[in-house]
Amino acid sequence: MSDETLPDAIVVEHLSKAYGPKWVVRDLNLRVPTGCVYGFLGRNGAGKSTTIKMLTGMAPADAGRVTLLGQDVATLTPLVRSRIAYMAEGHPLYSWMTIGQIVQFTRPFYENWDQTLVDQILDHFELSRKQKCGRLSRGQQAQVSLALAMAPDPELLILDDPTLGLDTVVRRDFLEALIQLIQSRGRTIFFSSHVLGDVERVATRIGVMIDGVLRVDCPTETFRDSVRKVVLGFNGEPPDFPGCEGLVTWRRVGLELELVIVNWGPAQQAVVEALEPRWTDVMTLNLEDAFIEYTRGSKRSLPLFTRGTKRADSTVIERTA
Repeated sequence: MSDETLPDAIVVEHLSKAYGPKWVVRDLNLRVPTGCVYGFLGRNGAGKSTTIKMLTGMAPADAGRVTLLGQDVATLTPLVRSRIAYMAEGHPLYSWMTIGQIVQFTRPFYENWDQTLVDQILDHFELSRKQKCGRLSRGQQAQVSLALAMAPDPELLILDDPTLGLDTVVRRDFLEALIQLIQSRGRTIFFSSHVLGDVERVATRIGVMIDGVLRVDCPTETFRDSVRKVVLGFNGEPPDFPGCEGLVTWRRVGLELELVIVNWGPAQQAVVEALEPRWTDVMTLNLEDAFIEYTRGSKRSLPLFTRGTKRADSTVIERTA
């Protein structure tokens, strides 16, 4: 089957959720192509965790619909559920069980259990089956959770901040193991994370939630390469910036004017040159810096990075009305 005809692993249509008078997720539309590694980003309170709970069926939506592997999440059959793995934030495990016991406890729930893969992952991380789960470090708990999640050979993995709280070395080892498993088996992964360096290394596509609204849905490199920080130097106090297409935000810093602009080009350059700055520096950003600059901009004027209508990798970048 070609990439053109593969169905999307996740389809979200007009999904909304409110707690009291506050809408935590508003009219979310999202498609995650099969085989994609999708990084789901946002600042605290943006609606990421609530969205993941609705994706996994742990929280009912107030409006909208979620389809996983072609089936409505509200009516998932046991067979389809067995093709989906979920790793919760914090990696909760039964503390009184040993690693060997929790493997044996989990195994009967899945028809396609790959014990060889479990043993390979546990051996890779040098985990003894006799260790009590309650005495494991946070990194070791994440490693056990990864083994349990991968054992049924799932087609779709949903991971809620899987590296949260792990130190740099353990996090890198965890990600490298995850990448190896992804590449060897071609699975779809949807994961949230606060570590943008991890997302940049792993994700082929990202979404960014701001105040419950999906503002970005595009290939990772498209977002990173489209956001520019432009610094203008002046001899005296910088003037007000008149605005331009793609402007995220601007501010004065001493004798400099700092702009964050999406899709820097000749039209934006002409506006900048009309201010007659003493010098201009156009800076490229890594994913973390691009995310920070974009999400702290004016919520009402943020340019949208939205999914194209023809192919999963087609992206349109447009400004809000």
